Amino acid sequence: MKKTTIIIALLCMSITQRLLARDGYHINLKMPDVSDSVVYLVHYYGQNRPHIYITDSTKFDKKGQAIFDSKNADFTGGIYIVLLKDPAQTNFEILLNKGDDLTITALKSKLPEGITFKGSPENDRFKQYLEFINGYAATQKKMEEDLKAATTAADTAAVRTKALAASRSRTKYTRDYAAAYPHTLLSEIFNAMEVPETPVGPHFLEDGVTKDSTYAYRYYKSHYWDTFNLSDDRLIYTPLYDAKIEEYITKLVLPWPDSLEKECDMLLGKAKGTKDMFHYTLFWLTHYVENSKVMGMDEVFVYLVENYYMKGDAFWLTNEELQKYIDRAIAIAPNVIGNVAPEIKLTNLITKKEETLRALKARYTLLVFYSPTCGHCQHEIPLLDSVYEAVLKDMGVKVFTVATEGDDKAITDFLVKQKIDKKWTNTSDAGHTTDCRSKYDVYSTPTIYLLDEKKIIRGKRLDHSNIPGLIDMLDKKEKRKIK
Repeated sequence: MKKTTIIIALLCMSITQRLLARDGYHINLKMPDVSDSVVYLVHYYGQNRPHIYITDSTKFDKKGQAIFDSKNADFTGGIYIVLLKDPAQTNFEILLNKGDDLTITALKSKLPEGITFKGSPENDRFKQYLEFINGYAATQKKMEEDLKAATTAADTAAVRTKALAASRSRTKYTRDYAAAYPHTLLSEIFNAMEVPETPVGPHFLEDGVTKDSTYAYRYYKSHYWDTFNLSDDRLIYTPLYDAKIEEYITKLVLPWPDSLEKECDMLLGKAKGTKDMFHYTLFWLTHYVENSKVMGMDEVFVYLVENYYMKGDAFWLTNEELQKYIDRAIAIAPNVIGNVAPEIKLTNLITKKEETLRALKARYTLLVFYSPTCGHCQHEIPLLDSVYEAVLKDMGVKVFTVATEGDDKAITDFLVKQKIDKKWTNTSDAGHTTDCRSKYDVYSTPTIYLLDEKKIIRGKRLDHSNIPGLIDMLDKKEKRKIK
């Protein structure tokens, strides 16, 4: 082999090794009509604008050149934004992968036109896609105008046919691209944007006669994540994921603890082994169930803490932060729906006898924590009493109250004023002599629980308006079980 051939081969090998080993990114930005100005490299994180975050910053020199350079080994890539620090917040999007070394040339005065890339064929193709989308948007706008101007059914049908054809052309564009450039960032983005298409035609149950009215829902749900690659961290640095997971959890998953726990395991299982995707997914699910107004979601919070946080999966948390999740789960765990209600032993304010929650015999028991000086309690207790007299009493409901604040006289005066002093079992823990408030996670008043005949928790954080409906549902469920 000639000496020059050996040198060239070694040089190529050296360059290849450096490319494979490169972390972070290197971006040479040239904008000749900008000088002495700050420019930012900004990223998405799960959500769309305005939720964007600064990754890097630099400054244009007098010739309009700026360099972004990073050796960060944790950098993964995604859709990034070049954002100028000017009153107009001039910006444009680029695709960025780990190890990218590219040159971008553009004129601020002509954006978003005229951007050129060197060293990044994928950004050239991204630019072509944006041009295609701009044309698609213009076509859509024209068809909207045609639809408004339509005067006959035939005119309307013609516009809708054109709209369908345009939509199919867009789908074909993205699918053809994904097939031609598999596993590239833009292909993964296109795949993530896919929406399941329910097969046309009638669908029947197993008997072959009865139409399956839930087929479309079940098909859509079961294929929802088919093309979204939850093992690709780059997709977190796009504006796609948050809306995707929100639609799935809030609109497609039944709001029952068992169902949601299963779906959490599914999503986290798909994201297992990633860093950013797993982090975002676990955080999103935890935040959702912790703040949900849907009854029973606290059970899912406890489930996530026990099965993920306490097993070391929340790797981004400090020990102090982790302990807060654990402490919160410990506080909630005793009073999740389906558990036997913790015992309460307090003195009856009227009879002065000791009362226990378990000794109160009833088909259903309402356990009410309140304060006589709480404005919300003063509003809710009379309404609860009205529902009790009108409906609940005949349903076999009894009421066990626990005052959380005030002296005995103030509490008794309140009970007498509300005319509930003799019809309900009224106790007080205003002196904090028991831990019943921590066991029932009473951080605000009123807090109302529904217990069944065996003192199993069947509902929590209720109000006067939803108690009858819940009891009716539980009774129907029990009848179905007997049959």
